[in-house]
Amino acid sequence: MARFRPGERDAQDNPHQGHRERLRRRFLAEGLENFEDHQVLELLLFQSFPRKDTNPIAHRLLQRFGSLSGVLEADPADLAAVEEVGERTAVFLSLIPAVTRRYFHDRVTRNRPRLDNPDRVAEYFIPLMAGRPEEVFYVLCLDTQCRPLYLALLGEGTVKGAYVHPRHVVETAIRHRAASVILAHNHPGGSSRPSSLDKNFTYRLIQALGAIDIKVLDHVIVAGEDVYSFARHGILPNYMAPMERQTA
Repeated sequence: MARFRPGERDAQDNPHQGHRERLRRRFLAEGLENFEDHQVLELLLFQSFPRKDTNPIAHRLLQRFGSLSGVLEADPADLAAVEEVGERTAVFLSLIPAVTRRYFHDRVTRNRPRLDNPDRVAEYFIPLMAGRPEEVFYVLCLDTQCRPLYLALLGEGTVKGAYVHPRHVVETAIRHRAASVILAHNHPGGSSRPSSLDKNFTYRLIQALGAIDIKVLDHVIVAGEDVYSFARHGILPNYMAPMERQTA
């Protein structure tokens, strides 16, 4: 009867096992900084394919979507259509940017920070928008101390826009007993500067919420790491003065 040293039988049964172990050890020792995109994908795909050679699948994904970020931001249905990927792996890959956003947002918000100036507001929203290929619209309800009460995702759309009815914003603010709100949306792949539609929509919300004594403290537009604050640019002139009085 043949005798095998520990791991030798696995290596014979699965010739890719040695490659997998080398990638895992390298990640544990060095992190991902010196990995090629296909190697990062291989490492991820190990979780879906315990024994299969994932190198060809990683290359097919990169060829189809162009880059690592393109793969992770792709529609799950498009991912699943790639040869050998399937629905389970597509869901797993799509979870990665979503969990990453959740992780960084949790780090910022776990202590309910006072969002009493545009810099803190930007720090709050940048992680939520990271890597989103479509436009999204958030309403953040605040208490009287400018601390978050409830964050509502009210609109998801396309690269060009996300439709939100003002009534939904008002209903959300009332339901969560907001003293004030901050509005936020993103411009995927574009400039953070507001369009005329952005400005008009903001003015409509200021009027609608003002009628029930709820203030709009800011509206921020996020494009990558660039953030445009209506308050900072003086479009909402009543924002900074109340904040400064509360923090004095």
